Amino acid sequence: MLNGTNFKSWQENLLIVLGVMDIDLALRADSPPSLTDKSTSDDKREKERWERSNRMCMMIMKKAIPEAFRGTISETITTAKEFLADIEKRFVKNEKAEIGTLLTSLISMRYKGKGNIREYIMEMSHLASKLKALKLELSEHLLVHLVLISLPTQFNQFKVSYNCQKETWSLNELISHCVQEEERLKQDKVESAHLASTSKDKNKGQKRKKGKEAADTASQKKQQKKSDQPAGTSCFFCGAEGHQKKHCTNYHAWRAKKGLPELPRAK
Repeated sequence: MLNGTNFKSWQENLLIVLGVMDIDLALRADSPPSLTDKSTSDDKREKERWERSNRMCMMIMKKAIPEAFRGTISETITTAKEFLADIEKRFVKNEKAEIGTLLTSLISMRYKGKGNIREYIMEMSHLASKLKALKLELSEHLLVHLVLISLPTQFNQFKVSYNCQKETWSLNELISHCVQEEERLKQDKVESAHLASTSKDKNKGQKRKKGKEAADTASQKKQQKKSDQPAGTSCFFCGAEGHQKKHCTNYHAWRAKKGLPELPRAK
């Protein structure tokens, strides 16, 4: 159904339907001359075919627009071609505004490096074809430069390489080279990530080795310190270092609590 914003798509769909039904003659050709006594059977047949096409086109178009719009169309219009032209005057977008919108979209486009660069360039080409339909044609050479300008910094080396050569690329050649460059950048990124990961693992291994060496050194020092202490200086009762059981005050207190005879304390 036609509305205030979809005239182009509505017209395209309408022409497809009428063409498939083979009743679009009235939109493609003007009305044949009126019949006279000298008209042949072929003339009569052609006239009847055009009138049927005109009648069917008018019926289908009126059915495809809102009822409120039908009353705004002049009743003096009797041909499908005039009817469609009148609708276009009322509902087609302002071409200047549309050109401005398309140009702004085309110039402001930037490739984010995510997705498919082929589809991105084809989208820019599609905008250029829309401008061409509005009678503003951009040369292919200009479109190639617009694409290159819109590429991110990762493609700087690629852009410099193109600017240094004398040959110019077509849009298809640009697409092919950009796809290859994107694959190369992806491969470099994977290799860099692998190298960084390997280096990180190596550093972790070195830190782990140093930590183990430090722990071993501390253990050795502890063992050395323990071995440096004179034999027999550990108490078998309380486990404290520096005195023997016979000198342990805790041991003597324990014996007294149990009612055991007091032992002589060595000096």
